[in-house]
Amino acid sequence: MANEEDDPIIQEIDVFLARSLLEKLYLFQYPIRPASMTYDDVTHLSAKIKPKQQKVELEMAIDTLNPNYCRSKGEQIALNVDGTCTDETSTYSSKLMDKQTFCSSQAASNVSRYAAAVYKKGELHLTPLHGILQLRPSFTYLDKADAKHREREAANEGGDSSQDEAEDDVKQITVRFSRPETEQARQRRVQSYEFLQKRQAEEHWVHLHYYGLKDSRSEHERQYLFSQGHGLAENTELIKSPSEYLMMLMPPSVEEENDKPMAPSNVLSMAQLRTLPLADQIKILMKNVKVMPFANLLSLLGPGTDATAVLRCVQQVALLVQGNWVVKSDVLYPKDTSSPHSGVPAEVLCRGRDFVMWKFTQDRWVVRKEVAAVTKLCPEDVKDFLEHMSVARINKGWEFMLPYDEDFVKKHPDIVQRQQMLWMGIQAKLEKVYNLLKEHLTPKKQEAQSAHPLLVSGEQRVNMAKAKVKQNYGQLEKEFQKQKAEMKSNDASAKTDVPNIHIKEEPVSVEEPMDTSAHEGLNNGLVNGLHTAQGSMDPVNGHLPGGCIDRVAQELKAFVSSTFKKQFVLTLSELKRLFNLHLASLPPGHTLFSGISDKMLQDMVLDTGCKQILVPFPPQTAASPDELKVYALWEAGDTYDQHRQVLLEIFSKNYRVRRNVIQNQLSQECGEDLNKQEVDRVLKVSFCSLW
Repeated sequence: MANEEDDPIIQEIDVFLARSLLEKLYLFQYPIRPASMTYDDVTHLSAKIKPKQQKVELEMAIDTLNPNYCRSKGEQIALNVDGTCTDETSTYSSKLMDKQTFCSSQAASNVSRYAAAVYKKGELHLTPLHGILQLRPSFTYLDKADAKHREREAANEGGDSSQDEAEDDVKQITVRFSRPETEQARQRRVQSYEFLQKRQAEEHWVHLHYYGLKDSRSEHERQYLFSQGHGLAENTELIKSPSEYLMMLMPPSVEEENDKPMAPSNVLSMAQLRTLPLADQIKILMKNVKVMPFANLLSLLGPGTDATAVLRCVQQVALLVQGNWVVKSDVLYPKDTSSPHSGVPAEVLCRGRDFVMWKFTQDRWVVRKEVAAVTKLCPEDVKDFLEHMSVARINKGWEFMLPYDEDFVKKHPDIVQRQQMLWMGIQAKLEKVYNLLKEHLTPKKQEAQSAHPLLVSGEQRVNMAKAKVKQNYGQLEKEFQKQKAEMKSNDASAKTDVPNIHIKEEPVSVEEPMDTSAHEGLNNGLVNGLHTAQGSMDPVNGHLPGGCIDRVAQELKAFVSSTFKKQFVLTLSELKRLFNLHLASLPPGHTLFSGISDKMLQDMVLDTGCKQILVPFPPQTAASPDELKVYALWEAGDTYDQHRQVLLEIFSKNYRVRRNVIQNQLSQECGEDLNKQEVDRVLKVSFCSLW
């Protein structure tokens, strides 16, 4: 009461509700204007609106005489958009960017709480707003400039193409017959973003006439912001009882839900999610995330959630794979649905996805071709299955995306046992459907399957290592004899020492067992790309012995020379790939296994008579640095040396050249009139490995 006495009422103002502009009044929010932009009566050139979408486009002039306006920039933009010719379709007829287009977007979906107020002579007149639109600059002229640039590039590339090239450019097409559209498929198509965009584009623009601030028509329309009659009959909305007024300020929650804008079906906030029952929360989370550890699931459900109830609910919508929960296939593919790629019914998709999940219960790695061969599904469907729960690894396959959850397996052995029984039933069904062979049922590597590594004891690993050594002893003996023969031929001084060398079989230590469970068969005799052979060529503290440097240089020079005589132009990336293939073909203990750096390889390339060609690749290229370094053999001693040098000079100035330019340049420099076939032969011989 004391606070109310300190804040007395100074004035009472009558409030009136104006209805003349009801459902016609919009509020435009303009961006902060630059110094060269003015919003006066002269600047508005045109305006148009789409009433259903409440979308507005305004075209406004730019003050090109303003000292802050950059005229050279405006001319450059106009030239990029319209080119050199000007006609009716030109965006900037004055060859200068002298106007700017603004497009609107809705600032608020529910504007029933907003009104425009006018105060006059002690009266406040309110007019409800029909929409609040934010105007933002439109940069469609940049898209037009990019389109013209692509057209010019396409014209330049296609200008020198011949009839023969057009006939060779034949592409294989796949014909698919569409299935009858179901009601659910039609509803999904109608609710798709592409369909909504098409519907919005079909609505025609309604062109408007703009009246300035001081125009007589504007003065006339402005009078409609005032209530036309001050009688009580027109303002009954403002005469309410206290309870009715509070009801208007705070309507029931049901009405609020009805007034909410429709959100996409796959978007749900965490606040809305936690209002649903626990089972629905878990189903929605698993359907969106697809693979989740149990600890993460509990954290998303909020504090105070009963873990036992979560376990009971998650088993209804997910299966346990390597200690993590993976959403069930029938949740992702409900009944009476089909594949968006191939049209296969949901039942077949569920069987194929269950096979992938079952494979991950047996091993951490799955091969895509094996899944496609067993399930007989299209590659797109198989890829979707694998992307749900795994990550692709180059030259290895698909690896399960989450690590083995040992904590959950230890805390809930009863759940793990129940899930194993479920998987046994699923395996039995898959065997009948797919006629699985023994090789499909047995993991390829028992040591590397999804079970935790600690389940294999140290003694078992020692026994496995001993068995592996005994099994491969014969092969090791052959490799040693081969290495001994090479050492005899390469080093005459070692002839008397070699017969005294004997293989010593040392017992495997029990204290330090050899771990071959996770890596056997993967290295193929290589460790970090090098053969695991011991010899006198091993580096000492990172440096080679003095007598080995010359031998390494000779071997490297021989490789580089022979490679560039076969392929005259190579990138550094391709050269390194060929060098690695060369290393893989060499016997163990070779001198090149001592370690060759990139710098040594590049220096040797330059020493063998090659030159680096500085090709001006575009800045936005996605190529790696090694792919941007191009080396070429300058003189090979054949009839194409002069032609090749001319070509290298051409490509050192531009990375993309038309064939007729190459033909003219070759004719001028070499003094020969080359036809198209001869130019193609020169290009093929010179750049067969690069272009």
